[in-house]
Amino acid sequence: MKLSDFKLLTFDTYGTLIDWESGIYNALEPLLDKVPIKLGRDEVLELFAEFEMQQQAATPSLVYSSLLAEVARSIAHKWQIKISDQEAFDFGRSVKHWPAFDDSAEALNYLRRHYLMATVTNCDRISYMGSNARLEIEWDAIYTAQDIGCYKPNLRNFEYMFERARRELGVLPHEILHVAQSLTHDMVPATSMGMTKVWINRRYNQEGLGATAPPQGDYTIEWEFNSMADFVEAHRQEAA
Repeated sequence: MKLSDFKLLTFDTYGTLIDWESGIYNALEPLLDKVPIKLGRDEVLELFAEFEMQQQAATPSLVYSSLLAEVARSIAHKWQIKISDQEAFDFGRSVKHWPAFDDSAEALNYLRRHYLMATVTNCDRISYMGSNARLEIEWDAIYTAQDIGCYKPNLRNFEYMFERARRELGVLPHEILHVAQSLTHDMVPATSMGMTKVWINRRYNQEGLGATAPPQGDYTIEWEFNSMADFVEAHRQEAA
């Protein structure tokens, strides 16, 4: 099996292409300033992961920006601090400010020359517009949780992507290579759907899972790279 065997690359965006951990942590600073004790970055991110997964399971049809606002309220309650409606709203709308990884835009535009490109994201349409501007790519398809009506790791996200890719792009499931960072949101469900996968292990030099909840279920990984730049280099070497 080779990287060139596939027609379509499907990407998770947040954690893979967008540095959501930095974005989340920075957006929580107004709340962190109210906490009387110093909290570690990973401690904060792990709490976010816990509450985000709970909220996604409880309100699967809630638009992501509104869901993030509820997550901020849950975090404030956990920390026993007050949060205003404006602070919750601002956190919910912070996605457009989350930075891209330095290698994302260049890597995507290289891969764009060799594959059809799509993203399957736990985001809403408006918030994703800000991220897409940072990535500097014109996707062949954008599949958001808002379109699908639920969040990954729900298998409906991948079923929806299969249906749309077949109908609109003429691509069958075995012709798709899924590229993602999250074991929980992507590797586990994509494995159960029989997909071939690339794991972008952005936290390769850090302990823990950061802003991603622990995986629940089995998964396989066909390729592993520490960055999108490493993925591109592997493709170049294969092509040569």
